[in-house]
Amino acid sequence: MKGPIIWTNLLIIAVGGALGANARYLLALWAGGRFGFEFPYGTLLANASGSLALGFILSLTTDRLPLSPEMRLLLTVGFLSSFTTFSSYTVESLNLWRAYGAWYSLLNVLGNNLAAFAAAVLGMALARWLQSGG
Repeated sequence: MKGPIIWTNLLIIAVGGALGANARYLLALWAGGRFGFEFPYGTLLANASGSLALGFILSLTTDRLPLSPEMRLLLTVGFLSSFTTFSSYTVESLNLWRAYGAWYSLLNVLGNNLAAFAAAVLGMALARWLQSGG
């Protein structure tokens, strides 16, 4: 890609990224207020729901629903890539290890990975179900 197209794509991704990062921050605040800040519930919820959304969007838009390349960039590369927080979860897992021991760290690693995997599978299944007429 050359010229204006790449700059347009970068702007689209930047807008999606800003929205996704702010959504993640608000989710972390909400989850901490609701469940407590001792465990990174917001990160877990962001990773699982972001994986669900990505699985759903990619499956639905690949097989059935046309989505413009710009909207796909906005939602997947922009919004969801900044909303899901695997870099944060890694640091939080190390901080849990230091503060509370291996069990909390392992619980966070397994919880994030299993929840995100299951959510992506669910998102794809939901998209297929909708494609079949519900």
